[in-house]
Amino acid sequence: MSSLNLWPIGNCQVSALIDDRAGFVWGCQPRVDGDPLFCALLEPKGEAPLPRGEWRISIENQVSAEQRYIKNTPILITRLTDADGAVVEVFDFCPRFERSGRMYRPVAFIRIVRPIVGAARIRIGLNPCVNWGEKDAERTSGTNHIRYLLRPQPLRLTTDAPVIHLLEGRSFRIEKSLHFFLGPDEPFVGDVTMSLASMLHQTADHWREWVRGLAIPLEWQRNVIRAAITLKLCQHDETGAIVAALTTSIPEAAHSGRNWDYRYCWIRDAYYTVQALNRLGALDVLENYLSYLRNIVDQSKGGHIQPLYAVSGEPKLEEGVADSLAGYRGMGPVRVGNAAFTQVQHDAYGQIILSNTQAFFDERLLRRATEEDFVSLEKVGELAWTTHDQPDAGLWEFRTRTGVHTYSSVMSWAACDRLANIAGELQLNERAKLWRQRAMKIRKAIEGKAWLKDEKRFAATFGGTELDASLLQLLDMRFLDAGDSRFVNTFNAVEKGLRRGQHMLRYASEDDFGLPETAFNFCTFWFIEALHLVGRHEEARALFMETLERLTPAGLLSEDTDFQTGELWGNYPQTYSLVGLINCAGLLSQPWSSVR
Repeated sequence: MSSLNLWPIGNCQVSALIDDRAGFVWGCQPRVDGDPLFCALLEPKGEAPLPRGEWRISIENQVSAEQRYIKNTPILITRLTDADGAVVEVFDFCPRFERSGRMYRPVAFIRIVRPIVGAARIRIGLNPCVNWGEKDAERTSGTNHIRYLLRPQPLRLTTDAPVIHLLEGRSFRIEKSLHFFLGPDEPFVGDVTMSLASMLHQTADHWREWVRGLAIPLEWQRNVIRAAITLKLCQHDETGAIVAALTTSIPEAAHSGRNWDYRYCWIRDAYYTVQALNRLGALDVLENYLSYLRNIVDQSKGGHIQPLYAVSGEPKLEEGVADSLAGYRGMGPVRVGNAAFTQVQHDAYGQIILSNTQAFFDERLLRRATEEDFVSLEKVGELAWTTHDQPDAGLWEFRTRTGVHTYSSVMSWAACDRLANIAGELQLNERAKLWRQRAMKIRKAIEGKAWLKDEKRFAATFGGTELDASLLQLLDMRFLDAGDSRFVNTFNAVEKGLRRGQHMLRYASEDDFGLPETAFNFCTFWFIEALHLVGRHEEARALFMETLERLTPAGLLSEDTDFQTGELWGNYPQTYSLVGLINCAGLLSQPWSSVR
């Protein structure tokens, strides 16, 4: 049975998820939102000579499999042992390092198989698919390669292993290290054995250097580093886009139909990602993403900005169903595209401005923002100002109802507030005054229309009474202080209404699919932050430690957790969840000064 015990590899161009038996079960090309050549995770229908949509390396009479990453890298080692004690190790990675003055990050997957003890018999089954698992890719072969006619571009496997064994799925005795490069459809230049060994070392060095530049907390360092590496893997270097997750259609709960395609760039999710990585000093992610945002803002020409886009910046993400895939554990549908691109979500305007604000103040950036950039951002601010009291689908993307969501309005307030700060930095005093006045007017609207006098708390919508975990973000947006009685009362109401043991719901009311069945991991982290900030420090640390126990063996989290069984659900790895881990670790850790 499929599980989320999956280990991501990638190079910020392509990525793959590897299961606990050394099988590539998910991966798309030529980028994360492309056609999956590996789709076994979502169970292709129909028969095939080899298991469809996977690349698996196995040994006969296997008794165990152990996995780990090379320290501070996304390079995976799987150690397979057979009944006679023979051991092989499989190294899996996507090459990424500087070469000829630029970053080498091809559409390529590398596997190196090394015999460690004895001489095991191994089987290598590589059967990529086309058109969302509809059929096996056609293939041709030569002496040292197999060519797969994938769409939109073919790939070529170059190897020093016997090609006939791969084509026929036959087991054979392994007596020396074997090397596999699945990449561009062109002759492999150089000796594949030496070249891949060199790529392994260069890729490891690149990631170690990247991690070395992070400003991490004293405690939970390995957790934070793994989360940071994985967030980096969710950025598409070519454009700067940051996807919400690497997968599509892992259900939020069993048989729920809450199956969504998350392989796109949500303005909201990306904002939280760069915010978390900024706290670790990973400015390369911020700079690359701001380039993507500038393109989006320019493309909108002062008009509506969607909540999400393709990694290329393409706005149309028509939602359909891949009928050739049964779905995770057979729980379809498998959705391709996401209809949320048609929704109105006003909080995006605030997130665009908040993501850009640092660029006006940070002297470290290679491209510090200019007055021209401010003028462009003001167009986004105008949208925030004019829509702050207008209904939208909200951050949870309700499909059948709208309202004036407090979270969206607070984001509009934050947009105007930060524009005033930026204008002050640029010494544009009249513009600073204008945006400060607008921020004050939005604040008054929120305090008047989202406030429940009888309960002395804020509601999730203007004129409503609903509770929503996003109300905890009143702190992070600096709309309220932790000592403000209005926040304390709101926090207490959210805890009472939405907490389920060690978990937090987004909301407890029915939505388009009925009552929520799982907790939203990011909301649990929001709650932990708030617990700490209102003075319940020990409770916050205890809950954080309990949450870390739910990490997958790879050290990651998906979107949701069953609050009764603790099982993970939802798309994986989820940027929201990893952001929450990083933020809480930084907030709760003892200071470095305590050990100096």
